[in-house]
Amino acid sequence: MTFIKNSITAICMITGALNLNAQKTESLHHIIENIISNKKADVGVSIIGIQKNDKVEINGDKLYPMLSTFKFPVALTVLHAIENGKLSLDQKLFIKKEELLEDTWSPFKEEYPEGNISISLEEAMRWMLCYSDNNLTDILLRLIGGTESVQKFIGNKDFVIKNDEEGMHKDWDSQFINKVTPNRASGLLETFYQGKIVNKIHTQWLYNAMLNNKTGLKRLKGKLPEHVKVAHRSGTSFTNKAGMTGAVNSYGIIELPNSKKIVVAVFVHDTYESFDHAEAIIADISKAAYEYYNKK
Repeated sequence: MTFIKNSITAICMITGALNLNAQKTESLHHIIENIISNKKADVGVSIIGIQKNDKVEINGDKLYPMLSTFKFPVALTVLHAIENGKLSLDQKLFIKKEELLEDTWSPFKEEYPEGNISISLEEAMRWMLCYSDNNLTDILLRLIGGTESVQKFIGNKDFVIKNDEEGMHKDWDSQFINKVTPNRASGLLETFYQGKIVNKIHTQWLYNAMLNNKTGLKRLKGKLPEHVKVAHRSGTSFTNKAGMTGAVNSYGIIELPNSKKIVVAVFVHDTYESFDHAEAIIADISKAAYEYYNKK
């Protein structure tokens, strides 16, 4: 009888803990719903917390355009090619002037307008990851065999990549062809930082590069304490004549004070909010997630 009584007590305690956890997760879900309510935007969210099966999602399985967030899976594919002996971080790439296209985001072109310069593959990766350079991204894509190589390595589940940066700039619709679900994006980040995609050295290299990302700083990092480390990638579309911005995205890994990590992925699609307000949606969701899990 004592054994049965103790077993029942243990089961009740476990059930109570599970119910409490569910209530806490639901409360974060509720906070995020309040953030996006009445916003003129289609918002997708996926957050992976610090416990097993701890996930908060809104439109988590809906496909959203990636824009420059696709540079993270591109980087993973390049590092995979390096591990297979096809490339090396220190190999030299000759960047031709004709490869530096006009009318695209390219800090590299601003610094080296004439091109015709040799840089290492590692430097090219940093231009792509830290400064979101579109020209260097396409050069790296050509090096690994195009978007098909990325699709093959990352897989087809909830992930579509067909256009490089030049392709995304052809017309309004072309920028939305590359897509991912928020759940796939957050899951890819989690699998990455757990060291399950590339080796330990390359995992740390890519993580550090994303910590030093200089773009999208008003999004995931925008309302967090300055000391908080965030390894992130952002993506932004054009705004049409009607004032609609097709995509304002950000996903990343946020470090908590207890050395644990959470993953936050937010996709703001077809928004008529001002650009600052669209970025604030992401910042508010990131802050809510950070404060929630920091208290836990």
